[in-house]
Amino acid sequence: MTKSAVTYWNVFSSRSQDRWMPVKGLEGIAEELTLSIDDKSGEYTKLTRFLPGADTTAFGSKSHLYPEEVFIISGRLYDKAFDMWLEAGHYASRLPGELHGPFKTDAGCVVLDISFPNRVG
Repeated sequence: MTKSAVTYWNVFSSRSQDRWMPVKGLEGIAEELTLSIDDKSGEYTKLTRFLPGADTTAFGSKSHLYPEEVFIISGRLYDKAFDMWLEAGHYASRLPGELHGPFKTDAGCVVLDISFPNRVG
């Protein structure tokens, strides 16, 4: 099992903007960019960009059967499950089943997400 590999490129440059895709079900609220993926295991590293004013309250909280790691790169994001504003530099290593969200942001936020869907526990 090997995740895809790429050489250096700037995900925030204007030339990369067409690589960002709307998050299914969150069109106009959030976009994502897959950085690396293992097609066999499903493990992936991606960026999620919550647009200014995004609010996922209508979708409620969520959890996964697998662990994931998240790191706030820029902006800020409110996580209702923790009643906390997450800002650039915040990191979490989520255990399987950990409740998180819904989320909202005022100015926008970019989150690095590393997920391990084959490690169901």
